[in-house]
Amino acid sequence: MVSFAAPPTPWSRHLAEASIDPTAFIHSFSRIIGDVHIGANVMVAPGVSIRADEGTPFHIGAGSNVQDGVVIHGLEQGRVTGDDQSSYSVWVGDNASLTHMALIHGPAYVGDDSFIGFRSTVFNAKVGKGCIVMMHALIQDVEIPPGRYVASGSIITNQQQADRLPNVQEMDASFARHVVGINDALRAGYQCAEDDECIIPIRNERAELSRTYERGQSMFLNSETVEQVRQLLMQGYRVGTEHADERRYKANAWTSCASIQSNRESEVVAALETCLMDHEGEYVRLIGIDSNAKRRVLETLIQRPGQQVSAPVKSIATTSASAVRGAGSGLLSPEIIGQVRQLLAQGYRVGTEYANTRRYKANAWDSGVLIQSNRESDVIAAVEASLRENEGAYVRLIGVDPGAKRRVLELLIQKSDGPVARGPGSAAGNSSPSYSSSSSSSLSSDALAKVRQLLAQGNRIGAEYANERQFKVNAWQSCPVIQSNRESDVLAELEACLSDHRGEYVRLIGIDAKAKRRVLEVIIQRPGQNGSAHSTHSTDRAPSSSASTASSAPAYSQSSSLDAQVLDQIRQLLAQGHQIGLEHSDKRRYRANAWESGTLIQTSREPEVVAALEAELREYEGEYVRLIGVDPKAKRRVLETLIQKP
Repeated sequence: MVSFAAPPTPWSRHLAEASIDPTAFIHSFSRIIGDVHIGANVMVAPGVSIRADEGTPFHIGAGSNVQDGVVIHGLEQGRVTGDDQSSYSVWVGDNASLTHMALIHGPAYVGDDSFIGFRSTVFNAKVGKGCIVMMHALIQDVEIPPGRYVASGSIITNQQQADRLPNVQEMDASFARHVVGINDALRAGYQCAEDDECIIPIRNERAELSRTYERGQSMFLNSETVEQVRQLLMQGYRVGTEHADERRYKANAWTSCASIQSNRESEVVAALETCLMDHEGEYVRLIGIDSNAKRRVLETLIQRPGQQVSAPVKSIATTSASAVRGAGSGLLSPEIIGQVRQLLAQGYRVGTEYANTRRYKANAWDSGVLIQSNRESDVIAAVEASLRENEGAYVRLIGVDPGAKRRVLELLIQKSDGPVARGPGSAAGNSSPSYSSSSSSSLSSDALAKVRQLLAQGNRIGAEYANERQFKVNAWQSCPVIQSNRESDVLAELEACLSDHRGEYVRLIGIDAKAKRRVLEVIIQRPGQNGSAHSTHSTDRAPSSSASTASSAPAYSQSSSLDAQVLDQIRQLLAQGHQIGLEHSDKRRYRANAWESGTLIQTSREPEVVAALEAELREYEGEYVRLIGVDPKAKRRVLETLIQKP
């Protein structure tokens, strides 16, 4: 029993019960209380609590899915208008996804085709049709217009924020539709599992496959795959299978087929054929598992959409040395092979990571194989196997120091459209190509000067990138970590980051490793132009040494942006021990007094403060900018004055 009547209360004296469409699936570990209407083909996963005992009624539209741990509740006061023009405490439209651990607390409205991410909260709010709310977000006291995207971790609590949200892109909408489809398949599968009339033909089908193989008539598996299974079983390994559609294959998000408990060859082969038959038109791979070491020893693709794989492709490093010394695939350039050779010579381990275009832009890589062998031929064969397995995806080479348990190299070796043509800038060895600053076509002279200053001061250097949407919400992603402090290595890595992220924003980062803080953030590339075509704009917390001051703090008495009165205010604030910062806003936000914070400048040296303010004014040209004075001890503002208008 999963549904209960609402208890009698002062605000609800009738014992309201749920109305559940017979095509919906409600897991027995979930609870539904009170006046809840659940539409056709709804999937309610384990651990869900839908409790209409205070706020009531609730509506969950057809085709929607409510995933594990979701809580839906409502306040006694407050209602929303559903699409049927009736009053509800909570309305969830058709084909919506409420994902793991989300909280929908009424009064709340979630429109058709919307997606609410893991652990996100919607309270006293309306989320319009087709919206995508990612993970760990808070939506409260606002109305999100239809078709808007809310990034992970966002806190949207005023209408100005909601109105500025970017539009959902097609890849986001496609992902939301995919989640609905997956959960509809799960709903049908769970219902079939509870129905003998549905499940018996499947069991009989599997038994028939087993008998067929015992007669030596395998219909699906080629001889190479059968031999692979036989070898795994002879070595005492377990066998399993995984499947993925085109989208999940590109994201390396495989789903397991039914667990194979038997070690009899005929039963294992029958189970493999069942998986192939159940997932016709999808990718299927064979898994070999060492139960004692709890690790995989083999991953072999045995089916692609529209065809079977004639010869299994190994993606775990069991390939013999002859695979490298023989004809060879030519997938790895001499520079990359040299990089592998250096890593192994220094005692490091080698591995790979991969990502589709969406995950690459979000810097969300999936782990490939950490190669166990330290033989060069085996490692190169395994890396090439990873490139073949992840054709059409981004792949990067990883160098790992097993003693310190840290990475020493992250190097992109394949893009979605093919191999990376550039030679690597090493983060692990000394193989970085010689670099001449005069040959740089991407870095401006100003950026080159800043790199030299940072290195001279003993600071570390990094880079971050963002697309237009990420730039607007200040959600930057890191380029590969630059371990070296050699100028040639650093410049080569920066060039590589600019090349990898053409058409995006890229900024240079200066890091004080001892103080564990940033000392510089400078934009060195914008969409539509490379770094040499524009000056660097900085949110500049300038390094404090005189080397920095000489270049990044020009003679401010000649400034055309700061008048004498502003300079005098700066001088007074610094003399009183206050800190200085900026805030900025466009015309719309200025009218609503909704300012965005710029940089709180860390230095107290007047030339450096003025230089940083000048850089901020250039960065926010065309916007309102105001100067902020902060008393760091009292933690309060002592000055707000407008210093720039559009």
